[in-house]
Amino acid sequence: MFAWFDKSVLLHLRIPFSFFLMPVFCFALSQSPHPDVWLTIGVFLILHLFLYPASNAYNSFYDKDEGSIGGLEHPPPVSKNLLYAAWAFDVAALLLGALIGWPFVLALLIYGMVSKAYSYDKVRLKKYPVLSWLVVGLFQGAFTYLMVFQAINQVPLSDLLKAEVWAPAILSTVWLMAAYPMTQIYQHEEDARRGDLTLSRLLGISGTFLFTAAGFLLVNIGFFLYFHYRFEDGLLYFGLFQLLLLPVLVYFLLWYLRVRHDEHQANFRSAMRLNLLSSLCMNSFFLLFFLLQSGIL
Repeated sequence: MFAWFDKSVLLHLRIPFSFFLMPVFCFALSQSPHPDVWLTIGVFLILHLFLYPASNAYNSFYDKDEGSIGGLEHPPPVSKNLLYAAWAFDVAALLLGALIGWPFVLALLIYGMVSKAYSYDKVRLKKYPVLSWLVVGLFQGAFTYLMVFQAINQVPLSDLLKAEVWAPAILSTVWLMAAYPMTQIYQHEEDARRGDLTLSRLLGISGTFLFTAAGFLLVNIGFFLYFHYRFEDGLLYFGLFQLLLLPVLVYFLLWYLRVRHDEHQANFRSAMRLNLLSSLCMNSFFLLFFLLQSGIL
């Protein structure tokens, strides 16, 4: 019955890659006043084990990459089985999402449709550098933040219009928009072969680093303002944020210096190390923030 679920399909689902998308979930959790434990676990599993892998599989099927892709250095050839898996995981996400609530199901459906448009050959947002950048930043950032926040707190949709909710959601989008070009920096040749003009290709190797550095300067300003005006101990939280993100800054600068001497250093493994380090540091900060705010610590 599940003969279509072979090793190639499992690899292209790229389930471990979902870890890189975890910081937005952790951010939403850390800002939640009264998250339900079981809803939080359910939402986490639906997103990271079903929705994100479904998007990965669908995009892999239409991209048919021969070079390295996010979370997979040597992607195997794709087959129709991968498309079946993408739809199966999408349906599973929607069915499980129904246990959370109809707003969550609707959000899952919208996210799934947008993520498919990214690589689907009849739409292929990926070939439009600015549009794809805006769409990815909006949906992997603010949209996901609001989806998680509503689901784990079960608040009315009208509550999402409150400043204390939409402000960090917007901050999530700015952060994703700053980071996104770095995920494309090692794929220039592959994207050029397919005729996809990604934002990183448009910026160039050095331009991608400078763009991301400027973007994260804005993100830091945003976090400073958010913590300062939202929390009584805002400066303490901002200082902790800087401390835990320091390893990311050090790695980023050292990598940039290597790339300045040799652009071939802008490769898959270095990019994945940056993604991993960034995700570890961001997740650690938001989880620590949640523990402090909730009174557990």
